[in-house]
Amino acid sequence: MNVDKLNEMITGQEGLSKTLGMEFISTPEEDTCMARMKVDDRNKQPFGFLSGGASLALAENLAGVASMAICPNKICVGINVSGNHVKAVEEGSWVTAHAKLVSRGHKLHVWHIEIMDEDDDVISSVEVTNYVITPKK
Repeated sequence: MNVDKLNEMITGQEGLSKTLGMEFISTPEEDTCMARMKVDDRNKQPFGFLSGGASLALAENLAGVASMAICPNKICVGINVSGNHVKAVEEGSWVTAHAKLVSRGHKLHVWHIEIMDEDDDVISSVEVTNYVITPKK
C-alpha cells in the first residue's frame, strides 16, 4: 500500500510519530504496510533498551496509517492494542514493523504487527483494532 502522502503529512507536523522517530514505508501489497524506528534517547528505557511502550506506539501508529491509506477521507483511531514483547533491542539498533490486515470491516479494522530487529528476529507481536469514522461535514 502506498503511504507516501500520509508519511509526509505525519512527519511534517509535531506528534508522537515524529517525536519517537517513526518512518512509514510503502509496500507493493495492498493489505500490508511497514514502518521503522531507530532505538535512541527518544524511545529507550533508562537501561538502554527499546521501551515496550514505544513498540506499542509504533504498532498502533502504523496500523492507523495503514487504515487511513485504505480508507481515504476517513478518521481511523486505535481502540485496542495488545502486544507481547519477546526480545530486547539495544540503543543504536533499528526496528522494523510489518503490518498485515487481518479483518477489514466497515467500521473496524484489525491489524497484526510484528516488530523485528536487524537480524529479522521478532521482538514484539502486536494486535491493533482501529475504529473507522466518517467525518461530519
